Amino acid sequence: MDSSTASERRPSAAPAERPRTPSIFLLAWRQLQRDWRAGELRMLSLALVLAVAAVTAVGFLSERMEAGLRRDASQLLGGDALVASDHPVAPELQALAQQMQLKRMHSVTFSSMARAEGGSTRLVTVKAVSASYPLRGQVLLTDGRRVGAPSPGEVWVDAPVLDALDLSPGGTLLLGDTQLKVAGVILNEPDRGAGFLSFAPRLMLNEADLAATGLVQPSSRVTYRMAVLSPAADPDAAARFLKEAGALIERQGWRGLRLENLETGRPEMRQTLDRASLFLRLVAMLAALLAAVAISLASRDFALRHLDDCAMLRVLGQSQSRIARLHVLEFAMAGLLASAVGVLGGLALHEVFVRLLAGLMSVSLPAPGWATAVGGLGLGLSLMLGFGLGPVLQLASVPPLRVIRRDLGGVRMASGLVLLAGLLGFAGLLALVAGDWKLGLGTAGGFMLALAVFALVAWLVLRILRRSVPQAGAPRWLALATRQLSARPVFAVVQVSALGVGLLALALLLLLRTDLINSWRAATPKEAPDRFVINIQPEQGEAFRRSLDIAGVKGYDWYPMIRGRLVAINGAEIKPEQYKEERTQRLVEREFNLSHSDALPVHNQLAEGRWVADEQDGLSVEQGIAQDLGLKLGDRLRFDVAGQPVEARITTIRKLDWSSMRVNFFVLFPRREMADLPRSYITAFRAPEQAKALDKQLARDFPNITAVDVRAQLDQVQQVLDQVASAVQVLFAFTLAVGLIVLLTAVSSTREARMREFALMRAMGAGSRLLGRVQSAELLGLGLLAGVLAGAAALLIGAVLAAKVFEFSWTLNPWLIPASGLAGALLAWLAGWWGLRGVLQKPVMQSLRLQDIT
Repeated sequence: MDSSTASERRPSAAPAERPRTPSIFLLAWRQLQRDWRAGELRMLSLALVLAVAAVTAVGFLSERMEAGLRRDASQLLGGDALVASDHPVAPELQALAQQMQLKRMHSVTFSSMARAEGGSTRLVTVKAVSASYPLRGQVLLTDGRRVGAPSPGEVWVDAPVLDALDLSPGGTLLLGDTQLKVAGVILNEPDRGAGFLSFAPRLMLNEADLAATGLVQPSSRVTYRMAVLSPAADPDAAARFLKEAGALIERQGWRGLRLENLETGRPEMRQTLDRASLFLRLVAMLAALLAAVAISLASRDFALRHLDDCAMLRVLGQSQSRIARLHVLEFAMAGLLASAVGVLGGLALHEVFVRLLAGLMSVSLPAPGWATAVGGLGLGLSLMLGFGLGPVLQLASVPPLRVIRRDLGGVRMASGLVLLAGLLGFAGLLALVAGDWKLGLGTAGGFMLALAVFALVAWLVLRILRRSVPQAGAPRWLALATRQLSARPVFAVVQVSALGVGLLALALLLLLRTDLINSWRAATPKEAPDRFVINIQPEQGEAFRRSLDIAGVKGYDWYPMIRGRLVAINGAEIKPEQYKEERTQRLVEREFNLSHSDALPVHNQLAEGRWVADEQDGLSVEQGIAQDLGLKLGDRLRFDVAGQPVEARITTIRKLDWSSMRVNFFVLFPRREMADLPRSYITAFRAPEQAKALDKQLARDFPNITAVDVRAQLDQVQQVLDQVASAVQVLFAFTLAVGLIVLLTAVSSTREARMREFALMRAMGAGSRLLGRVQSAELLGLGLLAGVLAGAAALLIGAVLAAKVFEFSWTLNPWLIPASGLAGALLAWLAGWWGLRGVLQKPVMQSLRLQDIT
């Protein structure tokens, strides 16, 4: 058998199958893994992880901190919302609260006389509370007990009640027609408030004992309150209750009711919490802006490293669209993974700060929500695709000829469409972080404007530097540094702009943090008055002030107080029906506390007009009440003071700080004397160390006065302020770290270019010492310029934010610009020392081979 016959009998081989082209998703995943192992994505991913971790950590902490602060501050209100009325709360409102599953607490407040069996009497503010009192917090007694409502037959009282009646705990007190046992002395009552809110010491009893006193009659002046608390599963229930209750009151036409929450019912806490909320949101926005800078720089460095790879893919036949889709999917996967890691890192990092903060503040924070986590994922993808994808998409258009011509296909500015989409998405996320579209878009626009100004100034400085530094007579290191910067002006401008924006955020936070905390301390200082005394008669004034002087009381407020009702504006009689707002109608119905002083009180600020001492036909009104009543300079107001008409023209409008714990008046006459009007005096002072002895002496020598001790309430306000200040400082320290990361990223992004340039210089004979000086000169110069620009911009932006957003006085610091310039130079040099370490030590041939320089 020959070989040909054998071969004919062999079965023919099956045709070879062509390998299937892997899907674009699989290729993107493989490329992601390969780039990660090669270290190409590590810097970009690290920047994104840090960015998302920074924003989510700030977001988690600020969200929980703000919720915790508002929850604790709402103890001062008594609940999440409050219905106050001069008659029992309507059954319809109680049914609405019950229908919405709100926890309720009822109280009845009025003034009366407490008596001792020996005949002593004392004016007290009676407060009858339901068994559910208090909804938030507890009543703290002097013996250390934390309690709720008194048991039937018992009362809690303020210490001045015992002093005036010569009683001790366990004694019997007479109130109306009943006898009650003094079961404790109140040290802190959570919902009493932080200002001059009570006209007499507190006496608290159970509402079950109220009827037996016989004190509440149809004509009695009584305030009924119903506080409500949202269930844990529905924290917004109280807000919905206020909305529906307001609509019900308007439909029924009920009068004499008011609805309050923390924002409307507590002005002394509202201002502080609003400022804190604004600052926390500003911190989160600045962290996001810093993150955008870091991602943009890192993505450009990534694109520069992949130019040659994409040119080779074009040579091998890959289409531009496939290369573009490949990198889009790779970046989307990398962005999603890095964002998820960043969210987890932010969650863990914020818990570290919460534990650190627990040592500073006695507050338990609510659990974190999902909104910040979802926002962190969205922010990461927005940063990666909006700021990182622009340079990377250009890899698809790299010409194949770049394989032999390295000067082709460089990274240019991102396309306008991609950049616009990234900016719009980022601005939208900033608005979500800010909680307000105007604030978010305004902040983003302001920083974009600052970026453009920084770039323009940097370009002008480089042009001036090129002409002003002589190449012949200048030191070699300075000439080389100037030549390096002038040879790549775009690169230097980008670096100055990035450093400037990072330093701007840090300088702005430092300024606002300092002035914000100082404004809180100045508004309610630790030495603020803790005693308010009213009903001081004119003939008692001299003796009373002498008693204060003997006790060592200094710097106290002393003003006459005149009761008057507003009856006419510009000659026209006013009626409550003229105004739509319930609060304004109540203002018109009730009597005002008027006063007079020939000098403007130091804690008042003039908003309009000019103060003229002893102006007989002038008066000053508070800014808020002027807005409510539609008053302006030149209007004439007529008051009825005990049957006497008093008329004057508005010459000034004052701005008052209601959180200052000082004596304030809606209407103030700029006169030294108004002796023809009936008046009493009011004073506010800081009690000396022997406060109890002074209280007893004043109560004995002036039995008609009413003294209110707000020391415990002031301590409560100070505790809230300390919590807010601690939160601000922790968030500031964390965002400072984010800013330093941006500086490091900005300097490290030049590592490859510097390695190439220094390798060429060393190949031509330059020594490492000379190149070290050149590098230091470049970094110090760029940092100095960026710091000076950032300091100037921080002064301008800070002044606007202080005046228009935070509403506190702004202190111009002339040392900020030079200080920020020096800080910028030092930080840039330190970031360069860390990020560019090893550049000068790497062998020349190794650097040239890595850069493919032939």
